[in-house]
Amino acid sequence: MSLLLIAKNRDFTSLKEALLEKDPNLDVEIWPRVQNKERVQFAVCWQHPKHVLDSYPNLKAVSSLGAGLNHLLDDEDLPESTRICRLVTTSLKDQMAEYILNAITNYRLHIPKYISQKQTGKWAQHSAIPKSSSSVGIMGMGEMGQAVAQELVRQGYLVNSWSRSQKDLDGINSFSGQDGLSSFLEHSKILVNLLPLTNETDGILDLELFKKLQKPGFLINVGRGSHLVEEDLIYALDTGQLDGAYLDVFNTEPLPENHPFWNRQNIMITPHIAAITPAKEAADVIVENYKRALSGMDLMFEVERERGY
Repeated sequence: MSLLLIAKNRDFTSLKEALLEKDPNLDVEIWPRVQNKERVQFAVCWQHPKHVLDSYPNLKAVSSLGAGLNHLLDDEDLPESTRICRLVTTSLKDQMAEYILNAITNYRLHIPKYISQKQTGKWAQHSAIPKSSSSVGIMGMGEMGQAVAQELVRQGYLVNSWSRSQKDLDGINSFSGQDGLSSFLEHSKILVNLLPLTNETDGILDLELFKKLQKPGFLINVGRGSHLVEEDLIYALDTGQLDGAYLDVFNTEPLPENHPFWNRQNIMITPHIAAITPAKEAADVIVENYKRALSGMDLMFEVERERGY
C-alpha cells in the first residue's frame, strides 16, 4: 500500500524525507510519477489538478496539506466514500496566533503609517490605540480560532467570537448564528476572519458587514480570499468605515501585479504565509491518519462534507 503526495509546482522532498523518518516502512510516491495506482490508499493534496484523484480506485482517504479544504470539497471526482481530513498542528495554531497578534499590534501602533512616512521623509507622531479601545472579533472558532482567541485574552484584549454554533470559552464573549452576527459586529472594532469557506460564508466580508463594525474598523483576513468582496473593502476604506486591512489570502494567488490592493497604503499584503506547517510536524499527523485510514478508524481532524468543515 502506498501514500501519495499531490500538488502543482511544489517540492515535496522535505516532506517525503520527514515521512520516511517517521516510518521507514512507508511507500511514499510523488505525483505524477506513480508506479502502481491501485496501491494508493491515502493521498495528501494541495491545489491538485482536476481529474487526478479519480485515477486511484482504492483511495480510502485524502488529507489537505493545510487547513484549507475547498480544493478537495469542490472535487466532483472524489467519491463520497473517500474520507477527507485537514492538517492541523500545534505549530500552525501558534503561527496563526503570532501573525494576528502582530497585525493587531502594528495597527494599534500605526506601523503602516510610519512605513509610508519613511518613504516620503515625513516626521509625524500618532497616538497608539489603547487595548481598551481595541475589541477583537474573531469569526470562526475551530482549532485555529480558539487558539487565537485564547492568546489574545492572555495578552489583555477584549475578545468576542462568532461561529455557527455556540462556543463557550473562558474570557471570551461568544455569539453564534445569524441572530448573533449583528451584535457580535457591533461589539467589535478589529475583525479577524478565520471561517471555513462554505456556500454560506462565501462573500461574507462585504460592505453590509463592515458597516456594522465599530467605526473605524480594521480587518484581518486569514481565512480564504473568496470570503472577501474586494470592491467593498476598497469602498469601506475610502469612506472611512474601515481604517485599514491585513490580508494574507486572495481570490487569485499570486496576487496580480496590477491589482489595486498593491497601491493602497492602508492595506498590508502578505503572500499566504500566516501559518505554514513544518515538514516534521506535518509528517506526524499524516502518518497517524494514514494508519487510521488503513485500519478503518476515525481520522484526526476529519471533515463533515455536508457542513464543509
